[in-house]
Amino acid sequence: MSDDTATGLGSRATASPDSRGVNRRRFLQTTGGVAAGTAGAGCLETAGSIVGESDGANPVRIGLLAPDPDSDMIGRSMYRAATLAVRQLNDDGGIDGREVELVLGDTNSSPLEARRQYQRLILEEDVDVTTGVFASEALLGIIDDIAEQETIHLTSGAATTEVSRLVHEQYDEYKYHFRAGPNSDIDYGRMQIDFLTDMAGELGWDSIALLAEDYEWTKKPWGVYQNRIGETGVDVALQERYPPSIDSFESRYDEVEAVEADAVFITTAHTGTSALMDWGVPEREFDFGGIHVPMQLPAYYDLVGGECQYAIGQSSATANSTITDATQPFVKAYRNMFEGSNPVYTGYHTYDAITLFASAVEDEGTFDHEELVPALEDVSFTGTAGTVEFYDREAEVAGTPVAHDLVYNKAETVYFQWQEDDDGEGRQEVIWPPEQATGSGYVTPPWLA
Repeated sequence: MSDDTATGLGSRATASPDSRGVNRRRFLQTTGGVAAGTAGAGCLETAGSIVGESDGANPVRIGLLAPDPDSDMIGRSMYRAATLAVRQLNDDGGIDGREVELVLGDTNSSPLEARRQYQRLILEEDVDVTTGVFASEALLGIIDDIAEQETIHLTSGAATTEVSRLVHEQYDEYKYHFRAGPNSDIDYGRMQIDFLTDMAGELGWDSIALLAEDYEWTKKPWGVYQNRIGETGVDVALQERYPPSIDSFESRYDEVEAVEADAVFITTAHTGTSALMDWGVPEREFDFGGIHVPMQLPAYYDLVGGECQYAIGQSSATANSTITDATQPFVKAYRNMFEGSNPVYTGYHTYDAITLFASAVEDEGTFDHEELVPALEDVSFTGTAGTVEFYDREAEVAGTPVAHDLVYNKAETVYFQWQEDDDGEGRQEVIWPPEQATGSGYVTPPWLA
């Protein structure tokens, strides 16, 4: 995201209009001008679509980078949540009395296209702030551009701490990046350990098979597991960072059963559905859970024909959770606006990013980037997926710099189990932490009872 001016939203308060033009020209020279003519094809109302109308004053323009929002649930929820946030802001008088517009950049799930769209939003659409970005590779691809443009960006999908390291090591250049959510990759590891420590006994997990797909994003969590798994009191009977090319877990699950592990505790995104189906369909003799990105989708139960029933997953929020007082009002407004659909976790964080930016501008009475950066560093904002606070520039977790990352709050992190209600509908019932629990708690798969 970027914030802009104290005198007018079309130019930065930190530089004169002329100096901003020099900055833009330098940006075009260093990037080869690749931003021109890169609007994504066929994405909802097309990339670059505008939501909202100006009443004559310069509008506040919010740029959203989302992957394939016309077809991908992750990107669609980002777009819908942003649309809702903009509508609500305009209904409430805009930001600092100015109308708010949303400008969409479809990243097409490509790091190269993400950079092109970022450049278009900044150089052609003249946005005042950017948010979104799902893939860590895409965020890494634009982080130098964010620094070059001195434009605040509030990430609402990617988890890599590589950008946090840059903020830590070269603060003056990279201080404009903040992660509104989800938690960073290193904090993903912490939440897995916390869940095991608190819940393994209740779930009857004396031993686990620890699995993670061998992608870049799992390296930090895996390091946390290696260093801290002993704290949980759970025996690791088998562990592997398995190759991304895997399309069957049958032989691995044979090994899990051979060592009599009580559960597979997994960290997966790309290979998650294969891992789930090879557990649920044959009803393997162990529990299944962990960080499983596909299971976070509210529609996942229907997508896999209910085969995720009894599986456990982590998410920023679920449709029936009450993380904060803002959670359910957001869910209900989202459902009302989008014909009963529920938000994906990236939707919560995108909504929080936009409303946080608006709140910071209102509180500080300025769009000046240099004033908003320290304001965001000190913020404590009640979001839909938890309290939004950021680690300071010197903060480290397990030796990893986490500058400007979302602060991990154990009490506001949820693990759910897919359960089926009396009408045969799948529900993500929160089972941890206890203060966030919904439904009747954990249900043992009947074939393990």
